[in-house]
Amino acid sequence: MKLMRVVVGLSGGVDSAVTAWLLKQQGHEVIGIFMKNWEDDDDSADGGYCSSNVDFVDAAAVADVIGIEIEHVNFAADYKDRVFAEFLREYEAGRTPNPDVLCNAEIKFKAFLDHAMRLGADKIATGHYARVRKTGARFDLLKGLDPLKDQSYFLHRLNQAQLGKTLFPVGELPKTEVRRIAAEIGLPNAKKKDSTGICFIGERPFREFLNRYLSHQPGPIVDDRGRTLGQHVGLSFYTLGQRQGLGIGGVKEKGAARGAGDHAPWFVARKDLARNALVVVQGHGHPWLQSATLQFDDASWVAGAPPADGPLAAKTRYRQADAACTLAAAGEGRYRLDFSAPQWAVTPGQSAVLYQGEVCLGGGVIASAD
Repeated sequence: MKLMRVVVGLSGGVDSAVTAWLLKQQGHEVIGIFMKNWEDDDDSADGGYCSSNVDFVDAAAVADVIGIEIEHVNFAADYKDRVFAEFLREYEAGRTPNPDVLCNAEIKFKAFLDHAMRLGADKIATGHYARVRKTGARFDLLKGLDPLKDQSYFLHRLNQAQLGKTLFPVGELPKTEVRRIAAEIGLPNAKKKDSTGICFIGERPFREFLNRYLSHQPGPIVDDRGRTLGQHVGLSFYTLGQRQGLGIGGVKEKGAARGAGDHAPWFVARKDLARNALVVVQGHGHPWLQSATLQFDDASWVAGAPPADGPLAAKTRYRQADAACTLAAAGEGRYRLDFSAPQWAVTPGQSAVLYQGEVCLGGGVIASAD
């Protein structure tokens, strides 16, 4: 095996820590980089979320135990320009973007990769649960071996040049093994909880954060029969399929006998931008929450070109089982997916990601669903 200079993105979490250790064990020259992607209110460690200062301390402690150098690099300006501005534009347009997808494409595998190459790196590595396979001259993006942790969905915009320079060591391992290794070698963050926050704002309350950046015009919450059930705080703060935080109870017709559906939960089904109305329906199985087709644009293909039209599988949200579908070009850079079975709460702004078995082919941003 050729020994290389590998620059590892150390986040302060256990996955990137074990990534760095595995590469050092293999004999590579390993350099750690801590990416700071967000500037504002970082001194609020007492605010209930994990600030980047805390994460950097954890990353530095890991580097010390492993015996590697670590550099603190500020990508906050890149992040604001390339990711956050787009994130806000999508929310203002009534869609629900996926910032982790953009962050990977624009920061972790662009700005960070460029920085690593300036340091003379042969490769970069991150703690993502995914794999890269070389097939002839082509690089394939594969799912991580742990089906519960696979993160290929978030990496589907990576191209051949990026994949050719990237290693995902923990993609070959189950998460339980990663935790075991971390404990065995005495990493200080071995028991640190996995981050569930968005890549740049960490664990802070999402609505409270968005409040500072988005205009919020309250309006009616209406059901599928046009009845007003309450008030929303601004359409940007809701996503299709959302059940929590609606602040409405059941609705009963005057004089009507109580039916089985009276207490069925409410879900967000549509956003009526023209009326500034949030449309909700009762019951997880309501037809307005089911879509047999979707269209997506802003496509990105791992191989550099779309797969041939035909049977594939797709995910329309991260923690979803692959769903059988067929892909067809729909003109003007748009594509259409037809599903064998209706998909639940397909959300414009989220990513539709295509698979052929364990191979992630790429995907795009959902524009509409029927």
